[in-house]
Parts: sequence; C-alpha cells; structure tokens
Amino acid sequence: MKAALLWGGAGGGLELRADDMGGARLSGRFPYNSATELGPGRRESIAGRAFRSRVEAGEEIHLLLGHDFNRPLASTRAGSLVLRDGDDALLFEATISPEMAGSTTGRDALAMIRGRLATGVSPGFIVPRGGDEVREAEGGLLRVVRSAELHELSVVTRPAYQHAQVEARSWTAVKPANLPVSPLRRWRA
Repeated sequence: MKAALLWGGAGGGLELRADDMGGARLSGRFPYNSATELGPGRRESIAGRAFRSRVEAGEEIHLLLGHDFNRPLASTRAGSLVLRDGDDALLFEATISPEMAGSTTGRDALAMIRGRLATGVSPGFIVPRGGDEVREAEGGLLRVVRSAELHELSVVTRPAYQHAQVEARSWTAVKPANLPVSPLRRWRA
C-alpha cells in the first residue's frame, strides 16, 4: 500500500493510502483543546473527549465530503469508518472501497485530497443543553464545547481551525448555570 502524508497542520494530519485493488484508506485526526479565532473577539475550543457519547455508544457516524450527507465516503454502521476518541484528539480511519473510490463522490474526494485542495477535517455535531460554556476571555468571548453529539466528520477545503471549520449561530457570554436552552444549536467544526 502506497502512503502519502497530505496534510500536516498543527497537531493534526490527513493521510491517504492507495491500495492495489483501487480502494484507499484515509486517516486523520481532529485535535482537541486548540482554541481558534472564528471572528473578531470570538474564539472556540473543543475539550478532550467532547464527542465520546456517540462514539462510545457505537452510534452511526459518517465520513462525508464537505458536510454533505449526499456525498458519503464511509460510515461506522457500514464498518468502513473506525473512530478512537482520546483526551487529545479524535482519530479516524476510513476504508474507501474500490466501488466507493470509483463513484463520483469517491473520485472527487480522492482527487481533491491528492491535489491538496481538501486538507482539513471538520466534525459536524450538535451541542446538547449544558454541553458548552461561553465566557469572556482575552478581550472577547471564548466558547468551550465540553460535550457534543458527533454525527459526521467531513473532508473540507478551508477549515476555520487550522484543522477544522466552525460556524457559530449564537455568541452570548453566560454563566454556566444559565446556558442557552436550545439543544439543536448546530456548530460545524
């Protein structure tokens, strides 16, 4: 199996290995505890093992191209995606079958990775009530996600973290006892 390290950002990596049958293995990591600035005065950090609930329960989680559920590459249910949630990173390994590698989505993803156009790893998740804390820090706001329901990981072209893409829907500094009540606030990292 040929291997090439395609991305080696701070604390993370995305590696693609082609096999002799026309398939591929894609492995990578999403580092925890690494704050990033999402916009002026807004930073976010995802705490270690924040995704453990669905990972440890063996829930179905997908590997997608660009957060698009119509562009799947692998899944835990299919046995083609293996996740390991640790204190410092969420690690994954995906087996892209020859059939999947030959599909439009597979060809697109592998070509973008080989061409170093898609180099980031981005989790799609829902933060349940009480799963995060927003506080004032370093002249702005810092959101710390301590617990989140991971539904997918995506290969992306332009992550906001050095290793992830995040969209914020609400930024209000609150005390932990007064966390927002909406459990469906979805942030993509």
